[in-house]
Amino acid sequence: MNYRQYGKLNYEVSALGMGCMRLPRIFENGKAVVDLEKAFEMIRYAATHGVTYFDTAYGYHNQTSEAVLGEALDGGLRQKVKIATKQPVWAMKTQADIRRNLENTLRKLRTDFIDIYLIHNINPGCWEEIQRRGIYHEFEQFLDEGMIKAIGFSYHGGPELFSKVLDAYPWAMCQIQQNFFDTNKEATETACTLAGEKGCALVIMEPLRGGGLAKASTAVQALYDDYPVKRSPVEWAFRHLLNYPQVSTILSGMSTMEQLRENIMLFSLPDAIPDCLSEEDKDLLRKVKAAYEAISIIPCTDCQYCMPCPHGVDIPRVFGLYNDAVRFENFDPSKRGYWFAALMGCDVSRCIECGECKQKCPQGIDPVNQLKMVHQTLGGWIE
Repeated sequence: MNYRQYGKLNYEVSALGMGCMRLPRIFENGKAVVDLEKAFEMIRYAATHGVTYFDTAYGYHNQTSEAVLGEALDGGLRQKVKIATKQPVWAMKTQADIRRNLENTLRKLRTDFIDIYLIHNINPGCWEEIQRRGIYHEFEQFLDEGMIKAIGFSYHGGPELFSKVLDAYPWAMCQIQQNFFDTNKEATETACTLAGEKGCALVIMEPLRGGGLAKASTAVQALYDDYPVKRSPVEWAFRHLLNYPQVSTILSGMSTMEQLRENIMLFSLPDAIPDCLSEEDKDLLRKVKAAYEAISIIPCTDCQYCMPCPHGVDIPRVFGLYNDAVRFENFDPSKRGYWFAALMGCDVSRCIECGECKQKCPQGIDPVNQLKMVHQTLGGWIE
């Protein structure tokens, strides 16, 4: 396993981090629950085969992921690894909740301290509240008491807010969504440079875009096949990120032992290190990205002219989820994303077919009928 410096903190972590949001599942009484036998096997295998970084969160797997990880690492493995977990703003209804949630998390993880404690999912909708309530100062109390060892944040949003968040506090780490398809989305590639300048540990989530980049579409596979260097789609996606020297660890939400073993092998290759891509390799990935972008069923450009929907449907987001499902020939990540949209009250179930969006759309889309089709296609996810 290759290891990397964890920002300005005085230790290294494995280049591959195990994300605990997509642990193996089984269905009981119509509800998805973690398959404990398989999850324990995977976590323990990872911890004994070079993986030293495990990432979880308050809400993962219906608030059970932390407990699964804690039990799996109990009995000696906890002392060999770093644990990062996160508390979302929506769970911090009062200041007292912040401490109560952390205390519950410590019990679930069966540990006296958390190596990295994150404010989860900072975005334009909650940043003002975080600042107003001084939530990171609440975390400082936990730092002083030894309950946590460092403070970080996970981020979903654009580059402008990211730079403001990064400047607002001396964070030990930040976690962003990045992959070769999203170089111009979310915090963008700029985040890598900014984090490096700050000495902030940079942790990457969604390197395979929820699994979408793990299996190439027909058009993309043809590009890979024609290239003289032969690598799997998974390895190409990981190498894009390993190429950045600023990246401390790359999280992979693995669901099977096969995926875990393959990833450990890829992250243990002698040349899976910073600056591992040639200019020709980078050009190939640019072509792959363009090939993916050319595959789109609903011609939505995310211009936002149809927004705000008077009934709360996030039309561009819904269309984007559907297009990703078709583009990457993988519907599960988009179905899960649509499930989250329903939780947030912005799915198509709110549509009353008023037709206002059709009048505003400059692309000539018939949003009402397309939205109904997307709802039928992406609905039904069980978490």
